[in-house]
Amino acid sequence: MSYRTVKRLLGETSLERKCRFLFGTGLLLLIAVSFSVYGWLNVRVVYDQNRTVAQALIEPILWHKHRGEPTPDAALLDLAPAGPHVESWQVYKVDPSASSADRPGDHIGYQALRALREGRREYTSVSDDEYRYYAAISASKSCVKCHYHKNVSEGDLIGMVKISLPLTETKLALARNNAFLFTTAIVTAFLAMLAAYAIVRYVIVKPVLHLKEVSDEIAQGTLDLRADIRTGDEFEELSHAFNRMLRHLINMQDELHQVNSNLDGKVDELARVNLRLYETNRLKDEFLATMSHELRTPLNSILGFSDVLSGAENLTDKQHRFVGNIQKSGRDLMVMINDLLDLAKIESGKLQAAPMEVRLTEIVDRQVDSMMPIAERKNIELSSQVDRDLPMLFQDGGKIQQILNNLLSNALKFTPDGGRVQIRGILCDDGKHFDLIVEDTGIGIPLEDQGAIFEKFRQGRTVPGQKDAMTREHGGTGLGLSIVRELAKLLDGDIELESEFGKGSKFIVHLPLRLETDKDAAPYAAYPTMAPIMRKTEEILQKRRTATPEKPQAESDSEDEKNSEDPQSASVERAISE
Repeated sequence: MSYRTVKRLLGETSLERKCRFLFGTGLLLLIAVSFSVYGWLNVRVVYDQNRTVAQALIEPILWHKHRGEPTPDAALLDLAPAGPHVESWQVYKVDPSASSADRPGDHIGYQALRALREGRREYTSVSDDEYRYYAAISASKSCVKCHYHKNVSEGDLIGMVKISLPLTETKLALARNNAFLFTTAIVTAFLAMLAAYAIVRYVIVKPVLHLKEVSDEIAQGTLDLRADIRTGDEFEELSHAFNRMLRHLINMQDELHQVNSNLDGKVDELARVNLRLYETNRLKDEFLATMSHELRTPLNSILGFSDVLSGAENLTDKQHRFVGNIQKSGRDLMVMINDLLDLAKIESGKLQAAPMEVRLTEIVDRQVDSMMPIAERKNIELSSQVDRDLPMLFQDGGKIQQILNNLLSNALKFTPDGGRVQIRGILCDDGKHFDLIVEDTGIGIPLEDQGAIFEKFRQGRTVPGQKDAMTREHGGTGLGLSIVRELAKLLDGDIELESEFGKGSKFIVHLPLRLETDKDAAPYAAYPTMAPIMRKTEEILQKRRTATPEKPQAESDSEDEKNSEDPQSASVERAISE
């Protein structure tokens, strides 16, 4: 019986019942086996005694047979040892010519004779009321000389003696003995079960129940309770260990309360610091918004008037070149301003994805067409390849185009004349994602710079031995790849870089085919350790909002519209129309 079988048999029961069941079953089996073996051995002893008595009677019977007395029972009893009363005896001959009185009278006798002829020296048979013993009579030297000197040699079987012993009294004695054994077994089992119950109840279960009661009280908050077991054995040691553990837990709980109290103070302090950072970030956002408006307005005027000047017919070639420089510098400055604004939106969490059904082929073709003039000026081979089995995307096409624009701009910027830039769109094996790959044969990125290339305001080393990666040999703010990484995360994807310095770079943007937006996600779910501080900060901000109501949206929109009005923009529009 396996452990699982025993466990399933006992089920969900108490320790006391399990111990009583196991000990009781074991004791019953032990007592039953012991007394059964003892009874069986007792029966064997009785039958062995009958066999011994029968063996002892063989010589007196043969002696009595040779003397020829007509009534041998009395003399036989005198000669036989003390033992069971002999019911009858008989000597049979094996000679086929013997009379019927000298031959066996039943089939058991013939079975015994056959066994003796096969070489056995004795044969026994037990019936309900008697024990029969058959023994072989072999010819001795004197027998051969006297009776069988012609046909029989020494050692041959010449006869068989049968001794019958009654079993009635023997079986009665065995029955009385078995009844006594059975009664003794029942009494022993009862006393053993009683002793096992007392041992289990008071030696094993009682200390365990005491520990359970103490642990239940402690679980309900009674921490001043202690286990009190004085048995002088392992249970007492267990109670001491339990009390030590309880004291240790209480000390740890006190320390934890102290740590939590200190942590609450730190959280409040960090919340106040975070609030100041929030205010600083709000001022930064307002500054960027204001500066973008103030920078974009004159920049739009500059670009607008430069477009007007470029269309004038009375300019010389030198003046046209100057106007082109103005336009190029203005557009570069506009790109930098847009990058700064995008980065500010990303950091403030205001940049949201707007997924819709788009085709990657259209986005790639449109971006290649817009970048083709730059590639042609540098004699760079610009190509694209999109898998035909790529399905319709449910993504933010504008963000994908912005990612592709930044990667293409970097590829064309850092690829020397006569190089190659390739765009590929590949459906992934899982059928749920696609890879947007931009690969070039430019200067590449050193291995030590690849970990920091996606940081803000960073560019990779462009020449061997350059120590400061912040020193730029090419133009740009160093925000392009940082914006690409944040946009990829916004679209539930990521970006990988494979590059070898001097041999080119390959950027792999891994994006899902369908963008699943989770509007119910917590705003700081990605930063679980900051959750208490953010909640505390939100509580403080909510109190401030309640104390200082915000301006209505309509009023705010009207102020934005007033600020957006600019007389210079109107002048540009009039100049273009004229």
